[in-house]
Amino acid sequence: MRKSLLMPWAALLLALCFGCAAQPREDEFRSFLEAHVAQVEPLAARANLVYWEAATTGKPEKFAELKELQLQIRRIYSDANDFARIKALDKSRSVHEPRLARQLDKLYGAYLQNQIEPALLAQIVELDTNIQQGYNNYRPTLGDRPVTMSDIYTILTTEKDSARRQAAWQASKQVGNIISHDLLALVRLRNQAAQKLGFDHYHTMAIIVGEQNPMDLEVIFEELEWLTREPFARLKRDLDEKLAKSYGIEPKDLMPWHYHDPFFQRTPLVYELDLDQYYTGKDIERLAWEYYTGIGLRVDDILARSDLHDRAGKYPHAFSHDVDRKGDVRVLANLQDTERWMETLLHELGHALYDKYHDPNEPWLLREPAHPFTTEAVAMFFGRLSRNATWMRTMLGLPADETAKIKQVSGRYLQFQQILFVRWALVMYHFEKALYANPKQDLNSLWWDLVEKYQLLRRPPGPPDAGWASKLHFTTAPCYYHNYMLGELLASQLHDHLVHNVLKLESDEDLSYVSDERVGRYLREKVFGPGARERWQKMIVSATGEPLTPKYFVQQFLR
Repeated sequence: MRKSLLMPWAALLLALCFGCAAQPREDEFRSFLEAHVAQVEPLAARANLVYWEAATTGKPEKFAELKELQLQIRRIYSDANDFARIKALDKSRSVHEPRLARQLDKLYGAYLQNQIEPALLAQIVELDTNIQQGYNNYRPTLGDRPVTMSDIYTILTTEKDSARRQAAWQASKQVGNIISHDLLALVRLRNQAAQKLGFDHYHTMAIIVGEQNPMDLEVIFEELEWLTREPFARLKRDLDEKLAKSYGIEPKDLMPWHYHDPFFQRTPLVYELDLDQYYTGKDIERLAWEYYTGIGLRVDDILARSDLHDRAGKYPHAFSHDVDRKGDVRVLANLQDTERWMETLLHELGHALYDKYHDPNEPWLLREPAHPFTTEAVAMFFGRLSRNATWMRTMLGLPADETAKIKQVSGRYLQFQQILFVRWALVMYHFEKALYANPKQDLNSLWWDLVEKYQLLRRPPGPPDAGWASKLHFTTAPCYYHNYMLGELLASQLHDHLVHNVLKLESDEDLSYVSDERVGRYLREKVFGPGARERWQKMIVSATGEPLTPKYFVQQFLR
């Protein structure tokens, strides 16, 4: 089958041969693109659909089908002769039409990272899919009964008994010890492939192929570490006093299971008001629908295709999924009536809307976000609203006196959450970079070294285990976490631009973005519609008037 599919394409590419004196021309590249998309697009759509079926059911046969489809796609991009011609086209600078040149950029990166011999490629795909299947289907046990991650979140946010909290926290980490051996084997295989392409390791390759500069990331993370070091230490001291008092222990006795989230990446809702109480009994899906409809971004079709409620065999977290780049966009979630899940659904629908509103007239290769972190920015922009007092007042129908109470603490929650996230992102960024730089080192100890340094948590007694591997991003989105931090920076930049340049306001005081269609119109025209037509640097300048900068994040949360 593969041979019959590729023969016409290979014959066509021979026309691009550089053995002759003729230079490659744009019309030849257009023909190449047409043949390429005709081959890859249906395979990609099928693989995306099968991944959805695997994630929502956990069926082994779906993961087996996914593995074969992914291998077919990656084999196309691993063709060395095709890559040589694309590389020569890129080097010749003979493709000038902007959309064609941008598609050449995309193809170059896709082919480069797949220049792997067939046996190694098959190993990587096989192991990657097996790990995802294991992660998807694993259910931790608490005592003698299986529990879901939703159960664990409930225990970590409500339980006062430290022993029960510890048991739930440890249960959340069990899958890491199950999959860590295979994950490390996959890391070594990825490194092997990257090193054959001239990179020091896979982490560096992923950043460069992702159109980013590793040194730029180092500078950004160093600056954010310095800016948040003292504010985080101060906020955490206050938090520790409140947490310790609620458990009847001393602050010095607090352990990682006392912080309401398995990785301490979300602020515990322990100040004067617990924001969860305002979402209890509310229809989270309906609230999200009402909000997005009010700003002119329709999610009816997205929600109709989505899978939003917990059940056995289903992926335990949440994601947005673009099946075909033609509007079939869906969200997987496991909703509960809590602030965490209100934030999560707003976040994932932000991703989904970015995919839904790509300009359908753009070429298939460009019908995706300008960069992964630009879609994260949109998702984070909307996700922040779940803790916005004015948004809560309007969407939840709260009285003025209750809103005033919320406002006293919601700003603190938002600020602490953003500062906390910086510290958590530092752990993930530095650990994953070290993981790929030397997967043979004592990673279990390294994890707690970084957690102690950046999050100021105490490591549990006894030898450390591989609970770090329970963080899903190591398996499903490798070398990606820095994009969340860049997304937070851009979310603040988009917010500032909307406030001052779109809505023409003096400040964001009492701003909720409820029922203002200017918000949806701006995002459709300046962010969603262009897709990947331009590199992310140009898109951000076009959308906000200046390059990506941390100054608006600093103004919003560190002033």
